[in-house]
Amino acid sequence: MERDVESLTTRRDFVRRSALTAAAAAAALPLAAGAESEQEPAAETVYDLVIYGGTSAAVTAAVQARRMGATVAIVCPEKHLGGLTTSGLGWTDSKDGRAIGGLAREFYERVWKHYADDARWTRQTRDSYLAQKVNAQPGPAIDEARKVMWTFEPHAAERVVEAWLAEEKVPVFGDEWLDRGPKGVEKQGARIAAIRTLSGKRFRGRMFLDAGYEGDLMAAAGVPYRVGRDSAREYDEPLNGVRFPIKGVDRYHGEGAYAGIDPFVTPGDPKSGLIRGVEEVWETGKPQPLGDADPLRLQSFNFRLCLTRERANRVPFAKPEGYDEREYELLFRLLAVGKESGFTTQAMPNRKTDSNSQGSMSGDFVGGNFSAREKWTFSESSYDHRRRVIEAHRRYQLGLLWTLQNHARVPDTQKAKIAPWGLAADEFADNDNWPYQLYIREARRMNGVAVVTQHHVQLKPGFAVKDPIGLGSYSLDSHSVRRVVVNGEIRSEGGFYIWWDTPYPLPYGCILPPKTAATNLLVPVTVSATHAAFGSIRMEPTYMILGQSAATAAVLALRGNVAVQDLSYADLATRLAADRQVLAA
Repeated sequence: MERDVESLTTRRDFVRRSALTAAAAAAALPLAAGAESEQEPAAETVYDLVIYGGTSAAVTAAVQARRMGATVAIVCPEKHLGGLTTSGLGWTDSKDGRAIGGLAREFYERVWKHYADDARWTRQTRDSYLAQKVNAQPGPAIDEARKVMWTFEPHAAERVVEAWLAEEKVPVFGDEWLDRGPKGVEKQGARIAAIRTLSGKRFRGRMFLDAGYEGDLMAAAGVPYRVGRDSAREYDEPLNGVRFPIKGVDRYHGEGAYAGIDPFVTPGDPKSGLIRGVEEVWETGKPQPLGDADPLRLQSFNFRLCLTRERANRVPFAKPEGYDEREYELLFRLLAVGKESGFTTQAMPNRKTDSNSQGSMSGDFVGGNFSAREKWTFSESSYDHRRRVIEAHRRYQLGLLWTLQNHARVPDTQKAKIAPWGLAADEFADNDNWPYQLYIREARRMNGVAVVTQHHVQLKPGFAVKDPIGLGSYSLDSHSVRRVVVNGEIRSEGGFYIWWDTPYPLPYGCILPPKTAATNLLVPVTVSATHAAFGSIRMEPTYMILGQSAATAAVLALRGNVAVQDLSYADLATRLAADRQVLAA
């Protein structure tokens, strides 16, 4: 059967082929001139817009800039573009599809067109999927009336992204890692002139976007930022700071989830130490740091897995190299008292899933992206350290799945539920069928011109936005940060989920650095927001929206010869509206 993906040869050649379009793009457009070799940008090439990062925001930003007549280059560490959108997260995170406009909307329209072709349905028919009546978060999975589709396979999303970039002749320089040292970002006062990568390449630009999940360009350019959780008192936000979820309010309430589970390696013996996955004991009688800022710890990461029960397309979960069953002691103890573990099984086309973490101990590697003892956090780590952290997440999550299917301490009833599942053989074929991108739910957050808070998301009186560039549309959501022991009981700390389905405006200032830091940089991913608000903003459709708006602002500021902070909002809003961006609910 012919696979509905481009050949592996074609995929491997995509980055190389797209890089060859830069010379043609430069020659065709009025804002910049220059030439480029097949290997690297020529020394004299100056792009109108240099985008660092390979996320969905980078993709929409590049497409928008090209459609506005600008020269653009995507420079990124990734070899596969699209971030989580092309790496397993096919369950669109938006509570109201009407809030999604512009290029984000076009992406989902293109997904609909992709699946309108019967040849795309290799494991089931389109009618059989429609008969499942999958109700995705923004609406029906396949919305025939609006000609959009909200669920999709990873390779389908990547195919849409690749076609988009090829149509717009966007040059892509993959496997290029920003030099995060003092020579990585060249500045002239508050203006960025060029960036350098570890390969020795230099990319000159008139405008720059940091569209990475980590905010590396922003940080290297000297833009102020924060990591972790703000104090609940700083902006009077109940969801911020160190906190225990509230039962009956938060979905991740945590209270009682670990009842009766002994936290010590040798049950009953504190001297034996804590089992893996539990960080520390909060001593009885000492003040608890509830509401305090925590500039180190991050909400948990995981991989969004594309799984299937189709035998002909299923790859068994393999025991990972370096497997250590001590990593799953908490799981064994939970299963022993009747708790369950597993993953979500949202139905994607062709009998696949987008599988997320589910349960008290599941795919989320709680505590795996920081170390309080060693004083490191993911966003501030070196590239080599990040690679080790990412590999540890893969080993943990694959090991969990293997454990649930095979380990002697897993009850047969639990094994039976997991037994039919495996990785989809026709996804991520050049990465052992494992997603390319770790779900980095939060890293750095810029201290920008405007700060979005929990109150803005919840549309509280006195928090109106006067310069919207798009809408957010998701609940306030942070996965668990860590587990601690309080009064002898394991408690989940830091998670929250507050239902919110009313779209809210995002201000232009949330993607703007302070003018003193950078006058030609916009930041559409690691935006200026508190931890509480970022828990709603950090969704792929929102990143696509912000990527388009950031590129629009960059090109308009370039044409007007003004700093991005001085751009006329009226001019920006006019262009955004013309390009179908939704600015009001």
